[in-house]
Amino acid sequence: MTNESLELTNEWDKVFPASVEVGHERVTFHNRFGITLAADLYTPKGVSGPRPALAVSGPFGAVKEQSSGLYAQKMAEYGFLAIAFDPSFTGESGGTPRYMNSPDINIEDFQAAVDYLSVRDDVDADNIGIIGICGWGGMALAAAAADPRIKATVVSTMYDLSRVAANGYFDSADSAEARNQMRASVAAQRTASYRVGTYAMAGGVVDPLPDDAPQFVKDYYDYYKTPRGYHPRSLNSNDGWTVIGGSSLMNATLLGYIEEIENAVMIVHGEEAHSFYMGKDAFARLQGDNKVFVPIPGASHTDLYDGGGKNAIPWDQIAEFFALHLC
Repeated sequence: MTNESLELTNEWDKVFPASVEVGHERVTFHNRFGITLAADLYTPKGVSGPRPALAVSGPFGAVKEQSSGLYAQKMAEYGFLAIAFDPSFTGESGGTPRYMNSPDINIEDFQAAVDYLSVRDDVDADNIGIIGICGWGGMALAAAAADPRIKATVVSTMYDLSRVAANGYFDSADSAEARNQMRASVAAQRTASYRVGTYAMAGGVVDPLPDDAPQFVKDYYDYYKTPRGYHPRSLNSNDGWTVIGGSSLMNATLLGYIEEIENAVMIVHGEEAHSFYMGKDAFARLQGDNKVFVPIPGASHTDLYDGGGKNAIPWDQIAEFFALHLC
């Protein structure tokens, strides 16, 4: 199977500055569904020979020019080879129709990244890890449960998307009645979209921001809609996913087998994040003494996207965790 030819931006268009300590190039790889994924490869300068490697993605609805690229570049500063990739159907990656997501395909995206890294001459194929941010934290745990080649996993400010889709935030809509109402709404939208031949968009982060918006929505706005994190290819910064894009999440169980993850896992979560309960509950299910939970006092959900101006991301701890389990 060959990679599809993608149109990749040659200029540096990230929301973070380039590091002088790190080399950067554009790469592509394909998943088992035949979708070609676009990625940024970050390599530590002045280092030769096969290196431990990392694949990074997230947040859900973001692109590699945002948080995932920052994480990948930072890990390269610590000596790891790292790629940040756009998931299928988003960013510069292939896949049509656009702005859809699928638990199966997105977990496969992580595994395909491991495929790609495993055959590079400059990668130690026995020492590959992954980082999942926000909704991709849940995807990362699911990938780690499915693929023992992933020797170490870090999830940051994670969402369990299948739990939120099925139960609502804080499980406030955990009832058959609420789920059936949602299923009926999605079904009606599918019919309407098929009739007109286009998929309606759900919209990204709300704009303009209502005065009575919850704090976490204000936090999302501050990241995705301001120069801090806005990117023209980011779904959350613009028109979002299609309305029916995530409909299969409700019937999925992303974290169904995380108790069986034998390799190392670190969960990092801000104590002030609205999503904190998801990281805490996921960690409680993990087994083994190679699992670590790192709560960050005073940090919100989006503080772990880029540090939030308060150095909220524990870079040293993350790098030490990977050094312990990948080197």
